[in-house]
Amino acid sequence: MNARDMTTEGPAARRRAATRVKPVTLALQGGGAHGAFAWGVLDRLLEDGRISFEGVSATSAGAMNAAVLAHGLMRGGPAGARQALADFWRDIADTSARFSPFRQLPWFGGANGHTLDKSPFYLMTDMLLRLFSPYQFNPFNFNPLRDVLARHVDFAALREHGEMRLFLCATNVETGKVRIFPREEICIDAVLASACLPFLFQAVEIDGVPYWDGGYVGNPAIYPLIYECATRDVVIVHINPIVRRGVPKTAAEILNRINEVSFNSSLMREMRAIAFVTSLIERGKLAEGEMKRMLIHSIRSDETMTALGVSSKLNADWGFLSELRERGREQADAWLEEAFDAIGERSSVDIHADFL
Repeated sequence: MNARDMTTEGPAARRRAATRVKPVTLALQGGGAHGAFAWGVLDRLLEDGRISFEGVSATSAGAMNAAVLAHGLMRGGPAGARQALADFWRDIADTSARFSPFRQLPWFGGANGHTLDKSPFYLMTDMLLRLFSPYQFNPFNFNPLRDVLARHVDFAALREHGEMRLFLCATNVETGKVRIFPREEICIDAVLASACLPFLFQAVEIDGVPYWDGGYVGNPAIYPLIYECATRDVVIVHINPIVRRGVPKTAAEILNRINEVSFNSSLMREMRAIAFVTSLIERGKLAEGEMKRMLIHSIRSDETMTALGVSSKLNADWGFLSELRERGREQADAWLEEAFDAIGERSSVDIHADFL
């Protein structure tokens, strides 16, 4: 992808230019390599040009997307953000290839395998992760994501000159409380803390406090967008499926569904609170100005995500990431067609049906 690919011309572009740009906030979930789906969503929204992002709350892979998005916007506007995200995910794939010597072996799952769950290497690795902690198998705390982030985000410039509000979620290991890092405090360690899966990486310490993946307590947290941003519209980009039909039977399937439920639980609780406040306003129990009435939108594809095995969250092959990007673009395109007119007017999802 290059800058020319990102130039939108012709009558459609002129019609979009004549449309009032609507501000929204974004809530980006985490999910490892599945974060490439959110990359596709962001790419399509940036391409469309009718939406601006006032703020982003994000967790794990969503935090990486958010940091790269903010940096790209700061450097080059929407086109710069699209290029920055494309370059970042390409680097993720290239780095993964360098550190995954078994990826091309047929019994590992193949270069474009969507799921590696039954490959001998994956099963062996999965077993070892249950027996040994990252303090044992990775005593030097090597994390290639640190170098990738350093290549794509100038954190000092972002803290000083960034305009979009950022809120990255991490979990305080000792207290179990959510920690929100605003843009003014964001650094490489804050992003890595938000994405620190405790079975893979040692806890990330910031000012002497250890942090794990933010998905355990906020995937992502919605409340910073309510209190710190002016717009009422929140667009949630889902990575973890809410609905997965059928009862999981294998140990891997059970653990995967437990992970999905737990990583969606904080979002569900916040949606319940938003629905409660909305109900009070609608019934006249609260004046409209006393509490902020939020408008909720959702971009998700449970069908896409439930078709993927849990191990595919570790599959950073470029072909797989590119396919997820396309699924994200398609879903965002459908959402723009169906829900753009709702922005600023009403929620485009049924909160009770989808979340409660």
